[in-house]
Amino acid sequence: MTNKSESLFKRAVKVIPGGVNSPVRAFKAVGGNPLFIHRADGSKIYDVDGNGYIDYVCSWGPMILGHNNAAVREAVTEAAKNGMSFGAPTEAEVKLAEKIVSFVPGVETVRMVNSGTEAVMSALRLARAFTGRRKVIKFDGCYHGHADAVLVKAGSGALTLGEPDSPGVPENTAGDTCVASYNDLDGVEELLKKNAAACVIVEPVAANMGVVLPKDGFLSGLKELCRAHGALLVFDEAITGFRLAKGGAQERYGVTADLTVYGKIIGGGLPVGAYGGRREIMEIVAPGGPVYQAGTLSGNPIATAAGLAALTALENRDIYGHIDKMGEKLAAGLSDIARKSGIKACVNRAGSLVCLFFGIESAEDCKSAKKADTERYAGYFRGMLDGGVYLAPSQFEAMFVSNAHTEGDIDETLDRAERAVKVKVK
Repeated sequence: MTNKSESLFKRAVKVIPGGVNSPVRAFKAVGGNPLFIHRADGSKIYDVDGNGYIDYVCSWGPMILGHNNAAVREAVTEAAKNGMSFGAPTEAEVKLAEKIVSFVPGVETVRMVNSGTEAVMSALRLARAFTGRRKVIKFDGCYHGHADAVLVKAGSGALTLGEPDSPGVPENTAGDTCVASYNDLDGVEELLKKNAAACVIVEPVAANMGVVLPKDGFLSGLKELCRAHGALLVFDEAITGFRLAKGGAQERYGVTADLTVYGKIIGGGLPVGAYGGRREIMEIVAPGGPVYQAGTLSGNPIATAAGLAALTALENRDIYGHIDKMGEKLAAGLSDIARKSGIKACVNRAGSLVCLFFGIESAEDCKSAKKADTERYAGYFRGMLDGGVYLAPSQFEAMFVSNAHTEGDIDETLDRAERAVKVKVK
């Protein structure tokens, strides 16, 4: 860690729990203390001592255009001239909603909120109100924010009633959440038979246990099962939305959800979220219906201006061609390096989402992903960081490729990786 980062972290731990405002930033899974970032541009971030790094965190996904994109920055600057917040409707939020509806199959109306967690919480409440049911089915290893209802983990089996994953989560709240194994349709069917579920919520590509892809027929199978058992299908596209395709995972995999949840990507990186879906479901949200949800900063004019600029840029299909090509080059290069180094590993990729798992030959659900060698990853992380490449400080996160990443960035990253895969934790 750099000298100024070290000093800032010492100050931070005195006034911020753990010294960070989100746990994974603390580097506990990889050792050491976090870097403090001063600025970012294109594919790179720069710490407070001026050191530059090729960045594959990309603010955990939303910087799909690259950091400090000119169009987004100018949109924010212009919007800020008119004021920061009104607590009243604006033209920008209408335009952003229209853009989202035009992009995504199945999203007929959309409600803006302030984060992915808030969007999930609101979508689950809506699903329960629409169906008149309490139970929710989620998948082991899929992360849907830190709302009580989804902050649960599975037990030893694939078909396990949820237990609290954090102190402070009431047992009766967690008890309404059932947990299945990702890619296991039989397990989901068994849960649906035993429980009157309001919905099944899933990351279409599970990108919070590394990157785990849906098997052929898994997503379409979930839709069929939900329809057969009267449950709603909820896609959490906080990561996949507008990244895997203009229409997100629903476009890429040809499966339409009843409700869809979005996070920061629809705000160009600013704090924002949204949930949307079929009109008949969404129309029961207040004030049109009885399901209450509100927020003073929902549809904030600065965030919506940034989001509108970002989504407008994504109408250029060449962006998806580029990020997919760079993702493919990165994944193929990492696989080749692991093979030539004689290291047991596997690389999963979905478009511009990439993950190198150490110590396992495949990752197709949480159980198999958790067998990855986290100590080997920690050494790899330190080696990459020392070589000027910034990765997520956890084995179980995705690498995000942006439109600003060049072939030169990928080549440099692979050059660093060839050395870093041999680094072990000291």
